[in-house]
Amino acid sequence: MKLYSLSVLYKGDPKAVLLKAAYDVSSFSFFQRSSVQEFMTFTSQLIVERSAKGSRASVKEQEYLCHVYVRNDSLAGVVIADSEYPSRVAFSLLEKVLDDFSKQVDRIQWPVGSPASIHYAALDGHLSRYQNPREADPMTKVQAELDETKIILHNTMESLLERGEKLDDLVSKSEVLGTQSKAFYKTARKQNSCCAIM
Repeated sequence: MKLYSLSVLYKGDPKAVLLKAAYDVSSFSFFQRSSVQEFMTFTSQLIVERSAKGSRASVKEQEYLCHVYVRNDSLAGVVIADSEYPSRVAFSLLEKVLDDFSKQVDRIQWPVGSPASIHYAALDGHLSRYQNPREADPMTKVQAELDETKIILHNTMESLLERGEKLDDLVSKSEVLGTQSKAFYKTARKQNSCCAIM
């Protein structure tokens, strides 16, 4: 699970304006990083332009998922992640970032802003903190713990069933032994009685 990009944009009338962005392109080769970053910026702007106000969507592109949230006030956020990254966590990140951004950056700056003119430094911190969704999101952490507990219980039940099967085998063997020991006892008694008369 990996986050590659976290962007805040303004959905203008003709075009979307990139206000601030954070990228983690360390998994790409050094020579591809700038091209990948440009492509992520282009994709983020395109998705925001084509999304309606007040909507959330996830767009799949090859092995990547682009999660977009456009608020009614035209402020938008885009997360680009791999396909394994949980959608619920991505949308909670977007909601948190957009709320924080709208509190710190004046609304008048949104339509005319640019990454150089907007002073908002929290995106890199959010991007690094949310790389591991278990640590960043309490619900995901609880769900992971429940899944682990479920696996442990399942393994315990399997071992109990195996032990139960082994006990059943022992009981059936003891019943067989009981029958054989009775036959042995009768045969031994006959043999002993035969010897005692002589």
